[in-house]
Amino acid sequence: MDAQHPQPQYDYDAVRMFTVMAVVWGIVGMTVGVLLAAQLVWPVLNFDTPWLSFGRLRPLHTNAVIFAFGGCALMGSSFFVVQRTCQARLFGGPLIPFVFWGWQLVIVLAAISLPMGYTSTKEYAELEWPIDILITLVWVAYAIVFFGTIMRRKMSHIYVANWFYGAFIITVAVLHIVNSLAVPVSLTKSYSIYSGAVDAMIQWWYGHNAVGFYLTAGFLGMMYYFVPKQAERPVYSYRLSIVHFWALVSVYIWAGPHHLHYTALPDWAQSLGMVMSLILLAPSWGGMINGMMTLSGAWHKLRTDPILRFLVVSLSFYGMSTFEGPMMAIKTVNSLSHYTDWTIGHVHSGALGWVAMISIGTIYHLIPVLFDKEKMHSIPAINLHFWLSTIGTVLYIASMWVNGIVQGLMWRAYNSDGSLTYSFAESVLASHPGYIVRFIGGCIFLFGMLVMAWNVWQTIRNGEALSKANRSAEVAA
Repeated sequence: MDAQHPQPQYDYDAVRMFTVMAVVWGIVGMTVGVLLAAQLVWPVLNFDTPWLSFGRLRPLHTNAVIFAFGGCALMGSSFFVVQRTCQARLFGGPLIPFVFWGWQLVIVLAAISLPMGYTSTKEYAELEWPIDILITLVWVAYAIVFFGTIMRRKMSHIYVANWFYGAFIITVAVLHIVNSLAVPVSLTKSYSIYSGAVDAMIQWWYGHNAVGFYLTAGFLGMMYYFVPKQAERPVYSYRLSIVHFWALVSVYIWAGPHHLHYTALPDWAQSLGMVMSLILLAPSWGGMINGMMTLSGAWHKLRTDPILRFLVVSLSFYGMSTFEGPMMAIKTVNSLSHYTDWTIGHVHSGALGWVAMISIGTIYHLIPVLFDKEKMHSIPAINLHFWLSTIGTVLYIASMWVNGIVQGLMWRAYNSDGSLTYSFAESVLASHPGYIVRFIGGCIFLFGMLVMAWNVWQTIRNGEALSKANRSAEVAA
């Protein structure tokens, strides 16, 4: 940078806090997940206590991993990326710490209210109305900081990662407000303003697009910055990234009805959701291929760079999950898969394989940069974490695939007189070995997160400080 265009002094305070808390909340959320997996193997582990029952801990697990772990990773990385790509300091002043502390308050309130049984009963939107209002306030502040930073950018171009982050911020705001509209009857209870099939349709318009924009578009923003950065290669096709963006945001919003096949939802709406889900395969794979092909000429780096390995394998899981999802949206396939553990396997191929692994790779990239260190404390520990994550994810999803197909086939089997061949209890018994394997896979993945926490702590506390020459090169990058 010359004297006329001095290098901006970036604001990394909130980025540091979000990044560290992503690790903390990841461990908390996954610990609850492992407990839930254990309860399905050994039901006595609820200790006959309402606060530890599966029905109360399950929404705590989903909220913790999606909104606490995933949310902190998204907010932290978006604040980092928007500054670096716009060459502008974060906009918003006091709004920046408000976004961080407000989001942590939301998470703590969720951790208190959900085990107590205070719930709206809406999937991924279980929190009651006072917390929903707090979420809205924090999210508006988040949007002001993000888009305000883009408005003060030093160059005319807006890098594609910010398009994905921006779409995620705007769409999640609309989804949250519309789906959470309710009539309060007390401080801890409210009822949705929608009823019947309309309530179901609004819920899965929200629920699937929380997957589409929170867990896909947001993390694609992460992918489009950190994969090229870690690979030290330009994005394979910038034109494809723009096509990917517009195709994804145009189609994804229509896919929600595939959650409601064979229900009271009108048949035309179910079919529309199925068709749009199938079309969605094209932009999803376009983005996956774009990320993969960014490594053209740099594949050899996978041998020595476990951080890049995390990022690339996450893309593999993204491709697999976005192939599986449209296939499961086909009505005839859905008649076998729905309400079974196959759906759980599909969700976690995306959640563990895509979302968690790209977040982990991003965090490993960010920690040395944010804390002025030469590199992570232990590269072998990152390598160990990679294999723990990969093995844990494969065990988890494979066991749930097998369980789901077994359950679907047992539930639809019938005798010549029309009676069911198997009772529900028999299908649960047949699922037991799969639940053991899932528990083992979850434990392995969680152990990897503990290795990560140790590595992050050692890097921050004892890592080798960045030299002046390397610090100058990093600032200029």
